[in-house]
Amino acid sequence: MSPLKLKAEAVSAAPAQPAPVLALPRRTANLPGRLAAAAGGVGTAVLPPTITLLVVLLVWQMATAGHPEGFPSPLAIWRESRPLILHPFFRNGGVDQGLFWHILTSLSRVAIGFSISSVVGVALGLLVGANRWAHRGLDPIFQVLRTVPPLAWLPISLAIFRQAQPSALFVIFITSVWPIIINTAVGVRNIPRDYTNVGRVLRLSPFEYVWKILLPAATPYIFTGLRIGVGMSWLAIIASEMLLGGVGIGFFIWDQYNASRITDIVVALVWVGLVGFALDRFIAFLGRLVSRGASAS
Repeated sequence: MSPLKLKAEAVSAAPAQPAPVLALPRRTANLPGRLAAAAGGVGTAVLPPTITLLVVLLVWQMATAGHPEGFPSPLAIWRESRPLILHPFFRNGGVDQGLFWHILTSLSRVAIGFSISSVVGVALGLLVGANRWAHRGLDPIFQVLRTVPPLAWLPISLAIFRQAQPSALFVIFITSVWPIIINTAVGVRNIPRDYTNVGRVLRLSPFEYVWKILLPAATPYIFTGLRIGVGMSWLAIIASEMLLGGVGIGFFIWDQYNASRITDIVVALVWVGLVGFALDRFIAFLGRLVSRGASAS
């Protein structure tokens, strides 16, 4: 028998190798369980506040349904303020605008005033927290000034600037700067001594020490102050716009009060609460992003 024939018989007699089987990743195999867990998490976060809101609306409706001359019920608010609720984007000129534009005007003022207070507050907080003499000299003054209500600053701002817009910005700034200063200073004072020793060993310049050690270590405290500050800014602009006039959600609320439109005021307050909640969550998200999940202790 020839060698080629023997080789062909040997190949034909060899057992066939099974085809390789591709194993599915465990993540794909467990996908239904992961989707069910995610749906359960969403349900846990959404379902309780939804049920609570429905209960509050039901109790509110039952308590006010028999008194039409008193505080309006949810159904009365929907019946009387439906155009305001369904059409927040209309613009007819002047102060005759939808709630969206009033909110946007107030937010633009808050953005300017809060940005200034953030820069000034963080800078002063770093100074007060890092320097003992600055802390002894400035901290008592800050503690006294931070207790002054926002509206108490309004006559002073009007006397200084004599215009509504800069006066409103000053009220926002002076109201929101104190929690930023105080929380930043607390964060600087709580920096572990080991961090300071590392800076000395590496012979960092003052700028490098602030940028590489002070700011990263105090970031959770800074954003805690920023969250409080943005809430104070939103409170201050609503109160100041009631007295300063012009376009803005605060002036809209006061104008509707003068027109005895209580249902429109309730709708505006819902907008104010939702926007304030969104501002707080936005600053909290930025804080987690910058500090990589670290929190102030």
